[in-house]
Amino acid sequence: MMWNCLGLTDRVAVVIGATSGIGRTMALGLACQGASVVPTGRRRDAVEEICREIQQKGGRTICQTTDVTSRKSIEELRDRVLERFGSVDILVNAAGVTFLRPTLDVSEEDWEGLFDTNLTGVLRACQVFYAPLRASGRGRIINIASLGSMVAFHEVAAYCASKAAVLSLTRSLACEWARDGISVNAIAPGIFPTELNDELVSGTARGREMLLRTPMRRFGRPEELVGAAVLLASDGASYLTGQCIAVDGGYLASGVNS
Repeated sequence: MMWNCLGLTDRVAVVIGATSGIGRTMALGLACQGASVVPTGRRRDAVEEICREIQQKGGRTICQTTDVTSRKSIEELRDRVLERFGSVDILVNAAGVTFLRPTLDVSEEDWEGLFDTNLTGVLRACQVFYAPLRASGRGRIINIASLGSMVAFHEVAAYCASKAAVLSLTRSLACEWARDGISVNAIAPGIFPTELNDELVSGTARGREMLLRTPMRRFGRPEELVGAAVLLASDGASYLTGQCIAVDGGYLASGVNS
């Protein structure tokens, strides 16, 4: 009998930041591989929409909104998931915000607000879901890092700093929680036009420079991130932790491209 090391048919996944863009696509991708998926975010109508889509594909889910800046909100999500499914095996942290602004003009309030979502929100979710992930015996945390975790992008210092910190947190938790049966990894997407960044990269000088630096000479499609997410969520990654997979069309590997 063949072992399907990428199968997720008996897993329960929680995807925070799943109402748009990369998080939404990952939630649907995990559901298509058989996982019961709870996609969540702040907007009730958007959460209900993706839950309906999962159900229409034959998947199991529940509808629960969540605000990553509120520990109480994340705890309510955890309790609802455990009440419905009895366990949590996979946590995907995909909630994020950004803004384009000269660093000299960034207020402390805006800096702290961005970090509260992009970094502290990840920490809250990991802490809140630690116990059920440990109880699973095969817990998986997938954090969404960024190319900005490794390199600088003009006038998005707050975002890049927060994503560098997410990658550092990923490595630290991987080392601390390996003994508890929890693997912690990250995915660093390349340039994927989404609601978060579309106006910054589509048809702009910034976007054209990014394409020039990308050996594949195109932006990514959100569905091209699903394979990495499925791998990191599955038994296929049973000895893989503390890593960051860049799905970037070769961006980080490139030097001169013409």
